Amino acid sequence: LLFSGTPGVGKTTLGKELASRAGMTYINVGDMAKEGELYEGFDEEYDCPILDEDRVIDELEDKMSEGGVIVDYHGCDFFPERWFHIVFVLRTENSVLYDRLESRGYKGKKLQDNIQCEIFQTLYEEAMLSYREEIVHQLPSNTPEDLERNLDQIMQWVEQWMKDNN
Repeated sequence: LLFSGTPGVGKTTLGKELASRAGMTYINVGDMAKEGELYEGFDEEYDCPILDEDRVIDELEDKMSEGGVIVDYHGCDFFPERWFHIVFVLRTENSVLYDRLESRGYKGKKLQDNIQCEIFQTLYEEAMLSYREEIVHQLPSNTPEDLERNLDQIMQWVEQWMKDNN
């Protein structure tokens, strides 16, 4: 499974909870990159490291071939299509997202660009271009109720997939 979406939409919260409920492996690509220093530079404008996508792919390849993995990262166009049976793009209303990002210390251009990314559905479009349309799904992620509903829906999907493929 892949969870994609603008920073602050709830990918990590959903991914960790789903992994614990479904007995799957959860991988936060940002954390993995930090631990393994999988970077190819630093972006001064956004005050963040630049991901070395090739090294990330190399690092994940063995884990992905075992299956049962939830991958969490905002971008998705560099992951091999064969890795995922389903892709979820989380979406959050701008006012909610603005508050979440501001509370994380985002400001200025970084804050504005992430809000615009959400407004223009940039990451949803990226997912639609990167994977078969029928495996890409948008999920609302504004409230605790949305989180519970998303967990229930995804658990049903996982259980059905297991029945159909085992």
